[in-house]
Amino acid sequence: MRLSIGITGGIGVGKSTVTRIFNVLNIPTYDADKEAKKLMNENAQIRHELLSLFGKDVYQSNGELNRSWLSKEVFSNPQKLTQLNSIVHPVVIKHGEDWARSQTSIYSVKEAALLFESGSYKSLDFNILVTSPIDIRISRVMERDDVSKEEVLRRIASQMPEEEKAKIADYTIINDNNHSLIEQIMALHNLFLIYEKK
Repeated sequence: MRLSIGITGGIGVGKSTVTRIFNVLNIPTYDADKEAKKLMNENAQIRHELLSLFGKDVYQSNGELNRSWLSKEVFSNPQKLTQLNSIVHPVVIKHGEDWARSQTSIYSVKEAALLFESGSYKSLDFNILVTSPIDIRISRVMERDDVSKEEVLRRIASQMPEEEKAKIADYTIINDNNHSLIEQIMALHNLFLIYEKK
C-alpha cells in the first residue's frame, strides 16, 4: 500500500502552491475541487441527483453545470448546500480513493478545501494543514478573485475555524513569506519517503 497524504486549509492560505511543489518533486497530486467540478458535469449519478433536487436550471442548455446559478441557490440556503455536498462528496471521495490506489509512487497527495468537513481525511494516512496570517490571506484572495475585503472575510467566516482544523491535522505548513515553504515541504517529503506503512 502507498501512503495517501491530504492537504487542506482555508481560503487564501496557498494550498495550490504547496501542492504544486509536491508535484515538482514528482509526487502525483489530486485536486479534489477541480475533480468535483468535472464530475458534476460528467458523472451520471450526480447529474441525475442534481436535476432531481434543483430542477433543469442547474444545467445550461449546452449540458454544462450552471455554476453561478447553483452558487446563488446554495450559499443562501444552508439546507440545500448540505444536500448538494451529500450528493457530490461521496462520489468525489471514492474517485480520489480509486485514483490514489492506481498510483505507483511511494506516496500521493490529495488537495481538498473541505478535507476535514467532508470526512475524507479519515481515509488518508496523514493530513497537512496549510496556514497563513489573515492579512496575507485577505490580500491574496482580493487580488486573485477581484473581490472586496468584506467578501473575503465573509468567505473565511463561513469555513471551519483554523483552530479546529489544527486539532485534526498531523502536520502544519506555515505560508507566511517568512518560513521557507521549500524547506518545510522537503522535510515532510523526506519523512514520507522513509515511512514504512505498517
